[in-house]
Amino acid sequence: GARNTRASQLPLHSEIEALIWAMECTRNLRQAWVTFVIDSAQLVKMVSEPEEWPAFASYLEDIKVLKRSFNSSEIIHIPRTQSLKADSLARSARKQLSFVVYMDAELLG
Repeated sequence: GARNTRASQLPLHSEIEALIWAMECTRNLRQAWVTFVIDSAQLVKMVSEPEEWPAFASYLEDIKVLKRSFNSSEIIHIPRTQSLKADSLARSARKQLSFVVYMDAELLG
C-alpha cells in the first residue's frame, strides 16, 4: 500500500508516522505474526527504549498499543545499503514537498 504524508518538521517524525501507518495497515489486514523491517536504527532504538524519548511519548504509546494487536511482532533494522528498494524510495521522497510511504507485504498462509 501507499500513503501520501505531509512533510514533518523532523525526518524522525516522518519515520515514526510511517511505522504507525504500516502497523495500522497490517493490523487491518488481520496479520497476527509480523516483522517490520526499517532502515532507521534510531527509530528501532526509540521503540525499544521509549523512556529515553519523552518528546515522542504519544507516538510511542500508539506503537505500544498497536503491537498488542499482533500475536507476535518485531521491529528490526536493516541498513539502507542492504535494501535497494527502500533506498530508492527514500531518495525520491526527499525531493518532494510531501512523500509517499510504501509498504511491501509478503502474506504467508
